[in-house]
Amino acid sequence: MTGGASSSEGAPPSRLRRPAFAALLVVALVAVLHGIVVETFTVPSSSMEPTLRPGDRIVVLRHTAIHRGDLVVFDAGEAFRGSDGGGGVLAALGFHPGRPVYVKRVVGMPGDRVSADSRGVLRINGRVQPEPYLSPRGAKGPPFDTTVPAGRYFVLGDRRADSDDSRNHLGDPGGGGIRQGDVIGVATWRYWPTSSWGRLGP
Repeated sequence: MTGGASSSEGAPPSRLRRPAFAALLVVALVAVLHGIVVETFTVPSSSMEPTLRPGDRIVVLRHTAIHRGDLVVFDAGEAFRGSDGGGGVLAALGFHPGRPVYVKRVVGMPGDRVSADSRGVLRINGRVQPEPYLSPRGAKGPPFDTTVPAGRYFVLGDRRADSDDSRNHLGDPGGGGIRQGDVIGVATWRYWPTSSWGRLGP
């Protein structure tokens, strides 16, 4: 007795196309979510050391609430007039490769009074802010005292000596604070290198 034909040989063309269509749909969905829900970036500079190092790859969650201590990725072209001063510029891995974006830490929320003395001791609303994440090089710099305008966030690099951040733009509109509309998202995860794989946050 000869064997019968395989099931695929007798299947209608529409049935054969279903798995391929489903696979394409999944790929398309992932691509769409990459730009809408999450983005990925590579850190090339040292302005956020020791928290983030050049070559680290991070996941950024879009459309999420911003809190003090968060690491935010934002449009530097809008917020800081496109300067890239002390580093902090990120390179997108798949989307907007030429986009001038920074990653910094939120230290001041809208309405907060943010100040620092010549030793770099940071105060929020008059209280000393513990900063265990700072670079061993310290945070010495020119003193400042400012109030964050409504709808803006005051951001600093963890390696203050090599960071272009809100301190350098106190004379700009908004007093150096970045607008919520400039924020691309919050860095939530480092996936490379694998030795440093894990959650990012306050």
